[in-house]
Amino acid sequence: MAQWTSAVGAAQLARLLTSQQDRPGGPGSRRPPAYRSLADGIRLLVLEGRVPVAARLPAERELALALSVSRTTVAAAYEALRTEGFLESRRGAGSWTAVPAGNPLPARGLEPLPPEALGSMIDLGCAALPAPEPWLTRAVQGALEELPPYAHTHGDYPAGLPALRAMIAERYTARGIPTMPEQIMVTTGAMGAMDAICHLFAGRGERIAVESPSYANILQLMREAGARLVPVAMAEGLGGWDLDRWRQVLREAAPRLAYVVADFHNPTGALADEDQRRRLVEAARSAGTVLVVDETMSELHLEDGLKMPRPVSAFDPAGSAVITVGSASKAFWAGMRIGWVRAAPDVIRSLVAARAYADLGTPVLEQLAVNWLLSTGGWEQAVGLRREQARENRDALVAAVRRELPSWEFSVPQGGLTLWVRTGGLSGSRLAEAGERVGVRVPSGPRFGVDGAFEGYVRLPFTVGGAVAEEAAVRLAAAARLVETGVSGPTEAPRIFVA
Repeated sequence: MAQWTSAVGAAQLARLLTSQQDRPGGPGSRRPPAYRSLADGIRLLVLEGRVPVAARLPAERELALALSVSRTTVAAAYEALRTEGFLESRRGAGSWTAVPAGNPLPARGLEPLPPEALGSMIDLGCAALPAPEPWLTRAVQGALEELPPYAHTHGDYPAGLPALRAMIAERYTARGIPTMPEQIMVTTGAMGAMDAICHLFAGRGERIAVESPSYANILQLMREAGARLVPVAMAEGLGGWDLDRWRQVLREAAPRLAYVVADFHNPTGALADEDQRRRLVEAARSAGTVLVVDETMSELHLEDGLKMPRPVSAFDPAGSAVITVGSASKAFWAGMRIGWVRAAPDVIRSLVAARAYADLGTPVLEQLAVNWLLSTGGWEQAVGLRREQARENRDALVAAVRRELPSWEFSVPQGGLTLWVRTGGLSGSRLAEAGERVGVRVPSGPRFGVDGAFEGYVRLPFTVGGAVAEEAAVRLAAAARLVETGVSGPTEAPRIFVA
């Protein structure tokens, strides 16, 4: 019986492998044999989760043809992968990817490191900051005081606690978007909101237009749901959205959904202006596409005096084209798994009805904590602390990277939590692997793209500052030197670093 559970075509694998090409190294660099480069490329794809474990690989002859190399090269690469434990084969069943015994399964998203690994590894993978105390503690204490009446009920509120729905609706109304509580559903974080929306609107095989690059975890959620992703390229730097291209893609591909992060886009940090927002809504409405707008970064503006544009939903007064997703996870704390959806009442009713077959509802205590923050003014003060910390971290990280890696290019965003960095021609996948060996965890650009795009990028979040940011840049520079010189294999373990 075959041991593989999925398959990777020769053309798809060739695209992923071709995207990993490095720039030529300097004096002293070593270019490995062709079979070794091929084996390393496949191993990297498995380690990053971009080729799943237990995925059947193409036959040797098919891959050789797709890559324009000899069959002998592919055969030698497959044999090297089998020796290293990254490939298993059986006569008549083909070859499929694996991981060596004792290795953790590769993550397909951007999961945070376990706490026990933080002593020796600087984690730049997860764009999340510690809780803004004392506001987390105060919110939980306030929630406990409000809990007794709810404890006498069944505790299941598929649409969310009425008090929190009303509070979120009131905040939208205060932003100039008249909203009723019936237009709000509280979810388990923004991921829970997106999962519910995708299952309602985009069944298996449906097209979803996405920014390219876009948020890695949402892209993976959509892939797991069976969606066909249609990438729409972002402009360079902080230029953001090419509306002519968006209009063309929506008209020609006719996707059921389009997903955008208009406020401090993750990962580029771009901020859509009002004209871009208006034209996005017009294009979606003309194409019959539902525009899903992720506002999780909207409150993280980091420059004094920055005037934020109106929400995208302001350009859809009838509520027929735009669904908005919000969350407490970025603006407050990732451990506060509270998100929400704002949409037309009939859409909310459909989402709530479908929820009976998913998670039934969101934890009551956490909803009460967020409601306490929003109703007491604690939210504004906590988010103010969050902005100050993110701004300081951003400035420290920017200065450190510019000093240690002057050839790397980026534009400094006015808000959000991420820096999108062009790595001077180096492979982001190889930098991520080398970074693990020198004690810094960084996600490679292809995690934020479709089919191997953005190999020449990494994403750096504003989660560390001060001496830790400086050390992170030093370790990134060490990883870059390993990639430039073609060094592979184990290196000296990173020293324990305590901020």
